[in-house]
Amino acid sequence: MPHLLHLDSAAAQRNSRSREITATFADTWRGSGPQYTVTHRDLYRDPLPHLADAVLHWPPRLRPDGAAVASPDALAADEALQDELIGELLAADVLLVGAPLYNYSVPSSLKAWIDHIHVPGRTAPFDTPTQPLAGRPAVVVSSRGASYDPGSPTEGWDHAVPVLQLILGTSLGMAVEVITTSLTLAETVPALAPELGRSRAELAAAHEAAAAAARRLAAGDPAS
Repeated sequence: MPHLLHLDSAAAQRNSRSREITATFADTWRGSGPQYTVTHRDLYRDPLPHLADAVLHWPPRLRPDGAAVASPDALAADEALQDELIGELLAADVLLVGAPLYNYSVPSSLKAWIDHIHVPGRTAPFDTPTQPLAGRPAVVVSSRGASYDPGSPTEGWDHAVPVLQLILGTSLGMAVEVITTSLTLAETVPALAPELGRSRAELAAAHEAAAAAARRLAAGDPAS
């Protein structure tokens, strides 16, 4: 059955634009038919632990002897969690990531997930050309409080989308599609009130793009 892995990482449980847009995608995906299933992991409500040991960045065959400092029980428990998370990802036909911009980067809850699933030599190339997720669609929904337009003073300040494109796209080989909505703070910050029209227009366009992407990917068309 076509399966979606849906990740949310926003701290806000209400009035979160990234959550609203990922919900539009997931609802559209489910609406394609009863066979379109979803695993939803809320990384903020149910946060993942940091890796118990640095050796978990590598598969066992690439770990130096005696390098682990965690207890055997802690290492085994974290390996089991890592296997579970990688298994969830490998089982998904499409990955959906809600990634609000926090302090110019990804939320720490999402970073913890990345640290568990990005394993050179297992999910990414290192000593072998391993990319089991190569070509698989990944849709990133990024909400930003301000704007980072080309030519503006804040161009290049967004360190969330480029990180996800590098990890998911370049390293894991996934086909990454990005949906953004900017100036989300225009609703509440007086200094940004003149940008309210653009903010609302971008939000509406992001919902439309999410629904369209869900319909397209559910139909098996990866082209965006």
